[in-house]
Amino acid sequence: MDHTPHDRSTGHPVYVIGGGPGGLAVAATLREQGVRAVVLEKSDAVGASWRSHYDRLRLHTTRRLSALPGLPIPRSFGRWVARADVVRYLEKYADVHALEIVTGVEVFRVERAEDGESWLLHATGGRRLTGSAVVVATGYNHTPRLPDRPGLDAYTGDLAHASAYRDPAPYAGRDVLVIGAGNTGAEIAADLAEGGAARVRLAVRTVPHIVRRSTAGWPAQRTGILVRRLPVGLVDRMGAVMCRISVPDLSERGLPRPDTGLYSRVREGAVPVQDVGLIDAVRTGKVEIVGAVESFDGDGVVLADGSRITPDAVIAATGYRRGLEPLVGHLGVLDERGRPVVHGARTPREAPGLYFTGYTNPISGMFREMAIDARKIARRIAKAAAR
Repeated sequence: MDHTPHDRSTGHPVYVIGGGPGGLAVAATLREQGVRAVVLEKSDAVGASWRSHYDRLRLHTTRRLSALPGLPIPRSFGRWVARADVVRYLEKYADVHALEIVTGVEVFRVERAEDGESWLLHATGGRRLTGSAVVVATGYNHTPRLPDRPGLDAYTGDLAHASAYRDPAPYAGRDVLVIGAGNTGAEIAADLAEGGAARVRLAVRTVPHIVRRSTAGWPAQRTGILVRRLPVGLVDRMGAVMCRISVPDLSERGLPRPDTGLYSRVREGAVPVQDVGLIDAVRTGKVEIVGAVESFDGDGVVLADGSRITPDAVIAATGYRRGLEPLVGHLGVLDERGRPVVHGARTPREAPGLYFTGYTNPISGMFREMAIDARKIARRIAKAAAR
């Protein structure tokens, strides 16, 4: 990998901000199109986000449907690729495609250059880099978000965001509360229950849709791909039927079936929870479902039913912010939730030549959609360069 930029062309390169799967895929497809792309990665290696995830994590999408353009994921990695193998794949991907990657460089701000067409990037060490186009791929899980609840600042208990969780060993024999019933919270709760925590409680605000990762060999991802263009109401009804068939009723354990449709929830940005142990853990009582956290009180946590508990440790699986405001917020390209107003090959009307990838969380699989986006972005940029 290159660790210092060096121009090999008379024109400005395309700068790709972020050396995760989305950024690497765009750089590789641009290179394939004959366009010079330079990846700027603030950490010291590609795949930084995947390097820091918890050990148990695997791709929830199948190996065959998760490959980035130009390199299959090795069969030896199995159907559900482990976190460490995802990192190995991304390293190999960068090497195989001979990508131009500059590590240790963080971009703080992107703005239009004086010529009105190219882009000026303000980066680490006072760097001012000029690009013909910019692809922002800093990642869906960028800035950890702690629960916005009264009393948090004065809470004296052991509180950590899920981004700091690696394995259950530090929690052996302890009473742990996990806040948030998304995929991360559900999997960490199951991991703690299997890994020796004395008690595990999962605080649930909105009852999640739970789906089997695979049913009779058919992965949930393939269903997600097939139903994407069907009417929302139809998919909601189909999802309800599948749920009754494949997922037991856990109402007596505090986890009733959701009262909103699966696809309706997806359209609002909430993907279903893929079961990798939560169902059995709840059914057997190893994970207790409790109400949402309403506030923090000294060394205690107050739940929605008014009860106050004092767990030994709290893990907040309360999501992330995209963290794009300092970078591009001044360009008018973000919505009220801080997400790009467009993604893929479309560029914002206010900022032609600025692209975003990896900021959606589709049921068809994030790696798959980033691969599709990469090809579209590369063709669009190559066509513009040819003009």
